[in-house]
Amino acid sequence: MFAASALLAGHEIMRRAWRALLRLQLEMNFLMTIAAAGAFGIGHGEEGAAVLFLFAVAEGLEGYAENRARVSIAKLLELAPPSARIRRNGEEVSILTEEVQVREIVIVRPGEKIPLDGVVREGGSTVNQAAITGESIPVEKQPGDQVYAGTLVNEGYLEIEVTKRSTETVLSRIVALVKEAEKKKSRAERFVERFARYYTPTVVGLALLVATLPSLLFGQAFSTWFYRALVLLVVSCPCALAISTPVSIVAALTSAARHGVLVKGGEYIEAIRKARVFAFDKTGTLTEGRLKVESIHSLDSTDPMEILKLAAGIEQKSQHPIAQAIVESAAEHDMEIPEANEFRSITGKGAEAVIGGIGYFLGSRRLCAEKGFRFSDDRIQQAEQNGATIVLLGSEDRILGCIAVSDRPRPTAQKAIQVLRSKGIRTVMLTGDTRGTAQAVARQLGIDDVHAELLPEHKVTVVEQLRQRYGDVVVVGDGVNDAPALARASVGIAMGAIGSDVALETADVALMQDDLSKIPYLVELSHKSVAVIKENIAASISIKGAFGALAFPGLISLWLAVAVGDMGLSLAVILNALRLGWTGTSSWK
Repeated sequence: MFAASALLAGHEIMRRAWRALLRLQLEMNFLMTIAAAGAFGIGHGEEGAAVLFLFAVAEGLEGYAENRARVSIAKLLELAPPSARIRRNGEEVSILTEEVQVREIVIVRPGEKIPLDGVVREGGSTVNQAAITGESIPVEKQPGDQVYAGTLVNEGYLEIEVTKRSTETVLSRIVALVKEAEKKKSRAERFVERFARYYTPTVVGLALLVATLPSLLFGQAFSTWFYRALVLLVVSCPCALAISTPVSIVAALTSAARHGVLVKGGEYIEAIRKARVFAFDKTGTLTEGRLKVESIHSLDSTDPMEILKLAAGIEQKSQHPIAQAIVESAAEHDMEIPEANEFRSITGKGAEAVIGGIGYFLGSRRLCAEKGFRFSDDRIQQAEQNGATIVLLGSEDRILGCIAVSDRPRPTAQKAIQVLRSKGIRTVMLTGDTRGTAQAVARQLGIDDVHAELLPEHKVTVVEQLRQRYGDVVVVGDGVNDAPALARASVGIAMGAIGSDVALETADVALMQDDLSKIPYLVELSHKSVAVIKENIAASISIKGAFGALAFPGLISLWLAVAVGDMGLSLAVILNALRLGWTGTSSWK
């Protein structure tokens, strides 16, 4: 009965042990098979069967835990529907998703999932992008907006022009990148592998000495010490040690992916913990990257709304970001923008035009000085100190007023910076913007140091200086303009990678949306991951060592060695690692 139980539970273990023996490798399956065979050989069939049965249970638990850790990634593949409804020759037909060609029109109705990446051409709806970004707040989609495979259309109807085949979507590339990340070994994993390479042969040699020396040297019973040697083999099996790091890394990577953060490998999870400096790009990272009108001030008796209307009339023919911000502000106020004639752009200074037969100009202080106007106003100085860009509106005989335009900080930026500083991490701003504007934003967000008026190559130089001074440095940027600095950093984090192929492919860490609250989350995840890895390694070595010491005087049995020293310890390591899946971002919002 015991032999049948052993064969039934342990046939796969024995098969793997035989393969390992042919490769001259002393690994866990080999140790367990030898221990079970030895137990049967000295008349302890019940313990030999228990060894294989309990080890099979432990192996099953490990496999379940690893699959559990990867389940969020596997589910991503199931998010994109297998078929798509498209319009061909004026008719709606349903075909397999992989058969849909680029530029074909896909039809998606309320409650359905978008099958492929594309651009909305007709209709409108809110779309739940939680599968891609980790955020469940629906996003409004209108004609011209980008949509992604696997996201859910809530209440509207959409006609989508396909831009990527099924194998090229953001969703499919996320899955591929995370799978690739799981293959990359962290420093801790490499340490454990090196340790196990020498540990296992050492244990086997020690067990041989325990089995033979007491009988040869002191004439003690061979069966007693042979049994104790088997216990030592089982207790010393590095099963828990071998899985302690991989299961922790996989749990961390999949937890991050569920929150819309792609980490390209376990080594980056570890490296973030050691970084004492986080360097941020300003425009598009700390700020929204879009200029908006903050305030309008009259410098004579002209109504502020009239100033905005005249400024919009001048700027409606310009493509400059400041011009676009003024025109958008006028549109928000439902203004009827007046027609401008004789428009002329003055490079680096502003523009001028004729409206209603009167000549107006709009531009910088320098343009005003060239027109012969001198003035001073506390409101203008205050706006400039707050980081705003000032444009002045004037006519042929006077200055009418000014408009303050600024790039607003992201809503989550200040909290993210505060959390980093509370952890003793120094924050640095790297920007090509003017020093005054950069310092104003830095004061508002609480950033420690500012490097302004930098070209991309200058950012690389600053990053190298920071690494020399502080060690590991994390750089956060948009993944395109900041590519050189991201590459030079210890860890490069790309913002808004959902819309950037370059960011998704080149960064070490990619945030799928423009959410800086994910930065403190990453720091916490890194600290927790390394702590869990250290706990697992320490527990594996110390408990194995303690049980090994108890094996010499015969204080533990063979089945107890497996149940507690192997299976029980492995289960404890797995459960400890799965705690990383509970690390969330809500506390940083």
